[in-house]
Amino acid sequence: MNERKMRRFKQELPQDEVLRILKEGKVAIWAVDGDNGYPYAVPLNYVYDNGYIYIHSAVQGHKIDAIKRNPKCSVCIVDKDDIVPEEFTSYFRSVIAFGIAEIVDNTEAKIVALKLLCDKYCAGIDPTAEIDRFLKTVAIVRIKIEKVTGKEAKELMRTRPQ
Repeated sequence: MNERKMRRFKQELPQDEVLRILKEGKVAIWAVDGDNGYPYAVPLNYVYDNGYIYIHSAVQGHKIDAIKRNPKCSVCIVDKDDIVPEEFTSYFRSVIAFGIAEIVDNTEAKIVALKLLCDKYCAGIDPTAEIDRFLKTVAIVRIKIEKVTGKEAKELMRTRPQ
């Protein structure tokens, strides 16, 4: 993978903060190689586990076609974005991950991923019946993270303990 360096490297987040955002974020924007050379970016729920990002999808559609054509993708998670009009800026914090997407074919691995998603978004609710109901009609995509970086506004960076 190309190792492009962050231009504003002083604003780069430490890895523990990157991992926190990966674990706690609620919505990700997943970008893939869309139709006719156009990028395709879609907001979705996800779960991070041990170097992988998991998402659920219909078994057919734009996202699935795109990763079959080209499995390289990126995922952006925004942790903070506070607009500060009087400063003509925003106080932001975000993570971008680059990786390779694959469709999970193994039934047991699909169930594990679905349970992880349910634990994150539906904590305390037994997902067994729902998983059984949709197991054959849902696709699980696993994105192996090859590179991940985080960045925050310089105003936030200044408040971080050194």
